[in-house]
Amino acid sequence: MNTTVIDFLELLKVNNNREWFQANKKMYDTAKLEMEAFVDNLIPQIAAFEPSVKYVTAKECMFRIFRDVRFAKDKSPYKTNMGAWITKGGRKSPGPGYYLHIQPGESMLAGGVYMPEPDQLKKIRQEIYYNADEFKAILGNSSSKKYFDSLSDWDKQKLAPRDFPKDFPDIDLLKYRHYTVAYMLSDKQLVSKDFAKLVVKVFSLMQPLNAFLERALNG
Repeated sequence: MNTTVIDFLELLKVNNNREWFQANKKMYDTAKLEMEAFVDNLIPQIAAFEPSVKYVTAKECMFRIFRDVRFAKDKSPYKTNMGAWITKGGRKSPGPGYYLHIQPGESMLAGGVYMPEPDQLKKIRQEIYYNADEFKAILGNSSSKKYFDSLSDWDKQKLAPRDFPKDFPDIDLLKYRHYTVAYMLSDKQLVSKDFAKLVVKVFSLMQPLNAFLERALNG
């Protein structure tokens, strides 16, 4: 990835208003096209280990830069990041997928299921309950430990979920509300000539988790 996306997002962060955005629309369009080209290049490489994404396009996966400010205290009109949710249904898919988030100083790669509906969450927890050793083996894979070795614990609940025995040995694994893993990226990595290879490698290591979650939801 070249510096076009990063440069634009850094400027947008300190000029998050419609007047500046309209005056620099060409810069945004160039950055957006760069991001689209990068994602379109990634998709066939991801499809090598995740065939379900073979026919999706970058435009279907990328999120709009415009914020929904109707109920937000922060009325800044634009997101200061560019992101793509790469999965067979594109950005609107609720199932497991691969997330590329570009934001200077806060970029990351993530995978799994984020904000599942209550019935989906219950299915995931049931699958873990009956296959805890398999799930722990996926999280503890020696090849992925360099990049991630545990679930993201944001919004994790403190008490054991209902419908599951509190004395279950791996009850802690059932307390998550999101079943995701993440690898944080440095700005230096974003502009490395090997960045695309890194993205594909990390996403390939997330594939076993996604396969487990897909089975939980649709198996």
